[in-house]
Amino acid sequence: MSDAAISIRNLVKEYAGHGDAPPKLALKGVSFDVPQGGIFGLLGPNGAGKSTLINTLAGLVMKTSGEVSIWGHDIDHDARNAKASIGIVPQEIVFDPFFTPFEVLENQGGFYGIGKAHRRSEELLRAVHLADKRDAYARSLSGGMKRRLLIAKAMVHSPPVLVLDEPTAGVDVELRRQLWELVGELNAEGVTVVLTTHYLEEAEQLCDRIAIINHGELITNKPTRELVEMTREKIVCLTVDRDVTTPPSHPAFLKSEKTGPRAVEIAYDKDRLTAGQVLNLVQEQGYAIEDVTTREADLEDVFVQLTSAGAA
Repeated sequence: MSDAAISIRNLVKEYAGHGDAPPKLALKGVSFDVPQGGIFGLLGPNGAGKSTLINTLAGLVMKTSGEVSIWGHDIDHDARNAKASIGIVPQEIVFDPFFTPFEVLENQGGFYGIGKAHRRSEELLRAVHLADKRDAYARSLSGGMKRRLLIAKAMVHSPPVLVLDEPTAGVDVELRRQLWELVGELNAEGVTVVLTTHYLEEAEQLCDRIAIINHGELITNKPTRELVEMTREKIVCLTVDRDVTTPPSHPAFLKSEKTGPRAVEIAYDKDRLTAGQVLNLVQEQGYAIEDVTTREADLEDVFVQLTSAGAA
């Protein structure tokens, strides 16, 4: 077995056109590996191909061509073991609302052919902090509890790989924190986690490595820190002494925009300028500076830069 938890080679998925519509290529020869033992981020704009890729891993979408293996098991030639090696937590909350959490997990264990003596339902309910809701109807659970139950459901067969598809979409800050604590605990126990999210600050904090896909193509796959350092941009946020009509401009500025009546944000290449030089250039245009803060570019800046370039 290779060192990859998931290995994807030249993955293509083409959807047939309907009527006069031409066929649509959702994935255009995507190739990358997910290393074992880490938290791997899969990012991309809406319609980039993330869901198609995840549904291919789950066995819900039939690929057009290419090779995919999960924990060393090819999804075509060893589908049973490939499916046994992965747990998928979908965006949608999907389970029968009239079952209790315990029954949801027991039924899922049965679907995987796990004998009653070997099921982990009680253990999993404790792990996701739902032991006290063991016998409540699933429909009575809060949104956060339902999310945690989905994670337990995906783990009933003890897969070494867990895929979380937008797990914190539409949930509050406290619930997001609880979910990430739970994911961190699972990862510490040796589970490889693949995460898709629109919250880029989460990906930056959680993921060891990030791949970005856009228009069905892989545009980058790097360690998170290396990805963030790809941009040499730095940003200065200024408050000046009078209302700004036209923000200060200079050929060396990458971007200059008004963010409030007396507030300006200027982006510059830190290999070409220093913050002090930016301030001098602003003062030369007649502004007195009352307050200044700086920040480094973050993953969101890189994401926008890369996906914009991909669309160009």
